[in-house]
Amino acid sequence: MTTPIESIAGLVIGAVESVSPDEIRILLELDAPQATALNTGTPAAFPRLNGYVLVPNEAGATVAYISWIGIERSPYPKRSGLKDFGLIDLPFPLRKMCVSPVGTLTSRRDRASKQTVYELSRGVAAFPSVGDQVLMPTPEQVEAIVGAKESDRRVRIGTSALASSAEIKVDPDKLFGRHLAVLGNTGSGKSCTVAGLIRWSLDAGAKAMRDAGRKGHPNARFIVLDPNGEYAKAFTDQGDQLRLFRVPPVVGTEKELDVPAWLWSGHEWTAVAHAAPGTQRPLLLRGIRELKSNQTEELPREIQVRRYVHSYLIQIRDMLGRGVGAFTGNKKYECRDLLQNISSDCEAFQPSVEEPWSSVLGAIVQEASALIAARRSGPQLQYVTDFSIVDIEAIRDRLTAYMDSVDDDAVATSISEDAPIPFDVNLLADHLDRIAAGQGNLAGFISTLGLRIRSMLADQRLGNVIGKTPPTSFEEWLKSYIGDDGASNGPLAIIDLSLVPSEVVHVVVAVLARVIFESLQRYRRLHAEGLSLPTVLVLEEAHTFIRRGKDDEGPASSPSQLCRETFERIAREGRKFGLGLVLSSQRPSELSPTVLAQCNTFILHRIVNDSDQNLVARLVPDNVGGLLRDLPSLPSRQAILLGWATPIPVLVEIDELVKEHQPQSADPDFWDVWTGANERPINWGEVAMQWSVSPPSAVAKAEEADGAGVPVVPDPPAGLADPFGLDDDIPF
Repeated sequence: MTTPIESIAGLVIGAVESVSPDEIRILLELDAPQATALNTGTPAAFPRLNGYVLVPNEAGATVAYISWIGIERSPYPKRSGLKDFGLIDLPFPLRKMCVSPVGTLTSRRDRASKQTVYELSRGVAAFPSVGDQVLMPTPEQVEAIVGAKESDRRVRIGTSALASSAEIKVDPDKLFGRHLAVLGNTGSGKSCTVAGLIRWSLDAGAKAMRDAGRKGHPNARFIVLDPNGEYAKAFTDQGDQLRLFRVPPVVGTEKELDVPAWLWSGHEWTAVAHAAPGTQRPLLLRGIRELKSNQTEELPREIQVRRYVHSYLIQIRDMLGRGVGAFTGNKKYECRDLLQNISSDCEAFQPSVEEPWSSVLGAIVQEASALIAARRSGPQLQYVTDFSIVDIEAIRDRLTAYMDSVDDDAVATSISEDAPIPFDVNLLADHLDRIAAGQGNLAGFISTLGLRIRSMLADQRLGNVIGKTPPTSFEEWLKSYIGDDGASNGPLAIIDLSLVPSEVVHVVVAVLARVIFESLQRYRRLHAEGLSLPTVLVLEEAHTFIRRGKDDEGPASSPSQLCRETFERIAREGRKFGLGLVLSSQRPSELSPTVLAQCNTFILHRIVNDSDQNLVARLVPDNVGGLLRDLPSLPSRQAILLGWATPIPVLVEIDELVKEHQPQSADPDFWDVWTGANERPINWGEVAMQWSVSPPSAVAKAEEADGAGVPVVPDPPAGLADPFGLDDDIPF
């Protein structure tokens, strides 16, 4: 039986030769293990890059990972107790190592189990001195180094190949609570890692509930924004725990993707419609407020008349601005015609409005008629003399009096354009045209805005997504997409965005993210204790939606900038309200620096691009410069875990998912398809039919109705016919 001193002595492999804050050089003993160490209790590979060594000191033991191994020519070493001085006087090859300190390992005696328990903490409490002994860690120490504290060992994600295949477990509170970034080149295993984290977390939660005697699903909320449609396959076995949303047509238990236009904020409408800030944006927001207030054709008559009067007032002011020449000489007939129109229109409006507005209109009629009569002369009063400035100012004052007596915004001021109140989006473009028609020369400014809105709604893939009929109630929408306590729907929602038109996919993602974030804000506000509702928002292909650009500053003017702005806010504030982000990207250098800087945990798969490697090296706070040099050579499924969820950076071999649970992102089988080993039947007619007419079920119904077997294209949805207002007889 060996004493503790003898056991420690058997683990000594060398001595500290030099010390700096980020590097410790070690001279290995001549009898240190060459390839496999047998003196640690179980055979262990040694030395290996990214392996670990210990340097005991008064604070416990400094933990360092191996970043360099080499041989240097040095004088033959002097071994204590042996006379080697005159043996040979030539340069002798000595093995040396460079290690980087990353943490401190301490031990304590567990009173219950009477066992020694090791715990690893971040940072170096005490740096070693030159000459200090360097030890190989025991299997128990290795497990404590690469593993988390016992309280944090909740979800297994893989093993450490360099630490005797010790289990790597993480705490979801730390993994998701401060945002996670999964980065790596395509084919390196990112999607499988993300799918595994979701599956393993739910499985661990369900097991903990069973162990505690609780029934039901975990009260979790994972919401996956999937632009490639690859995650649905990975969770088909989840049954009622999965809610899958797709662009129609849908089959089975799939649900139609529903991101209604009434849920969009005014800011989001402005970005997707590219509304100019001068004229288009105020009118667009006004139109949305009126539609949400149900004030379209039902506007009070005095307000409708006010808009017509306003158009006349604009023309009068334009005349006065151009000087006397605008209503004298040849222009006097145009002035007369305008006054006649004002008089006849106001006379027609007068019976339909109540007092005192009816009297004001009567005064306008009298003033305009008197001005026209005063300027007529000649036989049968067929000639017109010049009008004066006083004449035009008089009618201007009458028109202004009516404008001042009617408050156009009185009806809609109680409802904001951001309020989640349903309205028929198909009425928006026509309603904007009506507003512009009542604003004089604004029709030309608003026409392009209406054209863009009609064009967007004309896309058959988008019609049911943003304008579902009948609309889903806001409460049901929140239950369906964010989830409740797990009693009526599962903890996992996958939103398949693969068929959402590229023109609006950014605004759809931005709306979903914003509503999820704001709902969690309001949830915490309703609870006096400040309780949050933990939710995880997963974004695949994050570089597509949170792309850095030159327009980082200033208000969002495009859907892509709007999307980035939304996720930057979630990255900064989401933790306070229980919303955690999981970002998956193959191009970290294209991501918003603000979002990446807020991620506290990273899982780094193979990264080859120099700019991506440099960015990652600058982002991570740990002293892992040597470890990150392994990124270009990492095989699939291996990754570096570092950040808040692990005490020190760890090279992890991510657990492998069975093929049925892997996302649909495997490499294409070119050779097997070329050589006929894998059949690929092709039916472009089916593709063309589904592509050109949506949904296919409508085509089938039309064919049955026709009875002749000739496909009949069904009518477009209500409100989408002739979206550009063009006659079908006009040739193109």
